[in-house]
Amino acid sequence: MEYVITTLENLAGQTAFANITLGNYLMIVVGCIFLYLAIKKGYEPLLLIPIAFGMILVNIYPDIMAEPTETANGGLLYYFFQLDEWSILPSLIFLGVGAMTDFGPLIANPASFLLGAAAQFGIFTAYLVAILLGFNDKAAAAISIIGGADGPTSIFLCGKLKQTEYMGPIAVAAYSYMSLVPIIQPPIMKLFTTEEERKIKMGQLRPVSKLEKILFPIIVTIVVCLLLPTTAPLVGMLMLGNLFKECGVVKQLAETASNALMYIVVILLGTSVGATTSAEAFLKVTTLKIVALGLVAFAIGTTAGVLFGKLMCKVTGGKVNPLIGSAGVSAVPMAARVSQKVGAEADPTNFLLMHAMGPNVAGVIGTAVAAGVFMAIFGV
Repeated sequence: MEYVITTLENLAGQTAFANITLGNYLMIVVGCIFLYLAIKKGYEPLLLIPIAFGMILVNIYPDIMAEPTETANGGLLYYFFQLDEWSILPSLIFLGVGAMTDFGPLIANPASFLLGAAAQFGIFTAYLVAILLGFNDKAAAAISIIGGADGPTSIFLCGKLKQTEYMGPIAVAAYSYMSLVPIIQPPIMKLFTTEEERKIKMGQLRPVSKLEKILFPIIVTIVVCLLLPTTAPLVGMLMLGNLFKECGVVKQLAETASNALMYIVVILLGTSVGATTSAEAFLKVTTLKIVALGLVAFAIGTTAGVLFGKLMCKVTGGKVNPLIGSAGVSAVPMAARVSQKVGAEADPTNFLLMHAMGPNVAGVIGTAVAAGVFMAIFGV
C-alpha cells in the first residue's frame, strides 16, 4: 500500500498542477482570450493562433523554452526562438510578404510614400518617451518600432541591438497590435476626420506597366540599401520576394515564398514568440511599460498618418481621403482594409482599398528604414 501511495504522490508531483502559479493561470487565460479573438472574431488568426498556443504551452510546461546545458538539450521552442534572435525568421517573413504584395498602388501614386513616412512619427515619439521612462537608448529604440505595427521588424531590431531580454514583450505587443488594428484604429480615424472627409471619393489609379513593377524592387533595393546597408536583410528580402512575383519567370519561387515557406515561418515564429510569455518573464512592470508604449506609438502613428492625409486633402483641393493615411502603419493588408471599412461606413459606394494599399506598403518600407536608422545611430 505504501508503494502505491508513493507512486501516486510521484505521479502527482510530475503534473503541471504541482508547479503552476497564479501568474501561469493568468497567462493561460490571456492565451485563451487571444484564441477567441483569432477564431471567433477573425483578428489575424495566422498570427494570433500560434502565438496564443505558444503562450499556453510555456505556462504549462516552462521547459519547452529551456536553454540547453552540458547535461541536457534545450526545449523545443528554444531552438525556434534562436531563429528569431538570429534575425532569420523575420527576414524570411519579409520574403513572403514581398511575394504576396502588389506595389502597383504605390507606384501609381508615389505621394503614398509621404503618408507611409508620416505614420512612422509614432516610432520616434515612443523612442523619446521610452528614454524618459528609464529605458536605455537601445531598448527604447527596440520598443519604439512597435509603433509601426510590424512584428518581424520589431524582432529583427531587438535582436540586432542585443535587447533579447525585451524581445518577448516587444514581439507579443507588436503582433497583438497588428491583430487589433480593426479595434484600435477606427476610433482614432473618426476622431480626426469629419464625415464629409470620410466620404471623399478618390479618382481611379493609373495603370502600372509590367516594366515599372519589375524595376521598382530593384531600384528600391539599390537606393535604400546604399543609404542604409543595415536594412538589406529586411528590405532586400521584401523586394526579392516582390521581384519573384512580378518578373513572371520564377512562378515556383513566388508560390513557395508566399505560401509554403511563409506559413512554415509563421508557425515557427508565432509559437516561439508566444512561448516567451511565461508568467515569470512577462508579468513585470517593465512589460506593462512596453505594452503601453507600443499602444501609444501605434496610436500616434495612426494619428500622424490621418493628419498628414488631411493636409494632402487640403493641398490637392479635396482629392485625397484622409482615411488612407491611417494605412501608413505596416500592418499589411489589415490597415488598408480598415481604411476601406471606415470609408464605406460613411458612404457604401466609396472604394478606398487600392488607394490605401499605397501608404500601407510604403509603411512596410518605412518601418524597415526606421529600424535601419536606429541601427546606423548605434553603429550596428
